[in-house]
Amino acid sequence: MIQIISGEKGKGKTKILIERANTEVRSAKGSIVYLDKNNKHMYELSNKIRLENICDYFIENQSEFIGFICGIVSNDHDLQTVYLDSFLKIAYVTEKDIETVFTKLAKISEQFHVDLVLSISLNENQLPESLKKNVIVSL
Repeated sequence: MIQIISGEKGKGKTKILIERANTEVRSAKGSIVYLDKNNKHMYELSNKIRLENICDYFIENQSEFIGFICGIVSNDHDLQTVYLDSFLKIAYVTEKDIETVFTKLAKISEQFHVDLVLSISLNENQLPESLKKNVIVSL
């Protein structure tokens, strides 16, 4: 399952994402990973959540990002949820590519039973129609 937290930059998506991750980890049966573009939120996240700074891995395009996600999934068979902060930036996704990347992530999520929670710096009405059903918070 993929869930989306949408809204313009600076509206509080990261705060909601961190709160959801910290709440989930308390009752999680599997592991949780939080992907971000820096380590700024390290002390806001529970120490039971694995924080990965995407910039440490020299990812330069969408294909490499999808490969990185597959690597995380294949490395941890107990993986329950991956939180992706600043999704458009860390995945190198533009508005015109979002459906293609989302479709690939949905296949990964379904096949390996891993939930993905994305923060996207777009208003809900800017998202393609096919993604709107996945919006859980719109700011």
